[in-house]
Amino acid sequence: MYGKTICTIVFFIFLVASFSIYMGTVDPRPYFYLLQSQPNVASPCSSTGKPLRVFMYDLPRKFNIAMMDPHSSDVEPITGKNLPSWPQTSGIKRQHSVEYWLMASLLNGGGDENEAIRVFDPDLADAFYVPFFSSLSFNTHGKNMTDPDTEFDRQLQVELMEFLENSEYWNRSGGKDHVIPMTHPNAFRFLRQQVNASILIVVDFGRYSKDMARLSKDVVSPYVHVVESLNEEGDDGMTDPFEARTTLLYFRGNTVRKDEGKIRLRLEKLLAGNSDVHFEKSVATTQNIKVSTEGMRSSKFCLHPAGDTPSSCRLFDAIVSHCIPVIISDKIELPFEDEIDYSEFSLFFSIKESLEPGYILNNLRQFPKEKWLEMWKRLKNVSHHFEFQYPPKREDAVNMLWRQVKHKIPNVKLAVHRNRRLKVPDWWL
Repeated sequence: MYGKTICTIVFFIFLVASFSIYMGTVDPRPYFYLLQSQPNVASPCSSTGKPLRVFMYDLPRKFNIAMMDPHSSDVEPITGKNLPSWPQTSGIKRQHSVEYWLMASLLNGGGDENEAIRVFDPDLADAFYVPFFSSLSFNTHGKNMTDPDTEFDRQLQVELMEFLENSEYWNRSGGKDHVIPMTHPNAFRFLRQQVNASILIVVDFGRYSKDMARLSKDVVSPYVHVVESLNEEGDDGMTDPFEARTTLLYFRGNTVRKDEGKIRLRLEKLLAGNSDVHFEKSVATTQNIKVSTEGMRSSKFCLHPAGDTPSSCRLFDAIVSHCIPVIISDKIELPFEDEIDYSEFSLFFSIKESLEPGYILNNLRQFPKEKWLEMWKRLKNVSHHFEFQYPPKREDAVNMLWRQVKHKIPNVKLAVHRNRRLKVPDWWL
């Protein structure tokens, strides 16, 4: 008897549930999903879609590798196997080596984790990479604006433009789908206006007019850090990293700068001499870079005032040292900011705030330990996005840059396709 009753109740419940599902008043999917293994949450910086197809021009080596190795011959094509390593003794020049790492990544032969792959048929390309080491050219052929050797830097730019203007693919798009790195503030300075339609790889917009460089078409790159990265073992060995980093605020660098960078001298007067602050004038030499490496690793916060332009390499040195950046620059642009929220691991002060006596130090001295540890952990988790290496690794700086380029391509294609059919000047520009 009890069995019949139970069967009747179960049958009745089944009928009610079936009717509810049919009428749409109950969604059974959440209950079934609970029984299934849940997928991992995607990283905020995760690749989507197919890799960018990039055609790299085969330029004579004087435009790139010969600046690293003058004895390099144009007879043998450059490959991943004969590509010279970036010299360990390059010192401060390393910060402008983005152009080298992008070229190297295309020579790598591709891989499932690469955001860009090299194609040898230009008709299959989404973008065209111009492997001209414009920053190294300035550093090699003209170390200042009045150096007589800058004439060779200018001549390289002239010859490059002659080459591009004879290219069917440059003319097809007006250079809009061409990627040109120029991370040194003086890179490509003679003929910049002739490439103002291209996708420029820059570190900020401090030396560019608005009609030449802008966020809508260009990519902001990190400087290549010059201090040695702090690995996980170096950090995880600390039982209490907050207490282990005994210096509150660290700065070591040149205090004589241009434009916004003039603030460095004023900050020196406000900050130097405090017992918990290390503020020291210095120039970038191999030995001084080693000293800065240790100093950043032993500090809770690292000061990043503007340099000759709104950004400087010091910010990225701090990131790979896991030292919370304190950024003072009203016009700074930051790399990968559509994917990375810098406010989660950096502090920002306006120039006006920073020059108020005691303002920065009072904020840092009262900064809660728990909040610092939270930011420090987030900083460690994003630091791999600022590593340049060969071969490139998943979501490192090289792959992040190529993904940024990929984000620009739809607008490039829109502009190219519109220009092909317009019979009158574009009315909305």
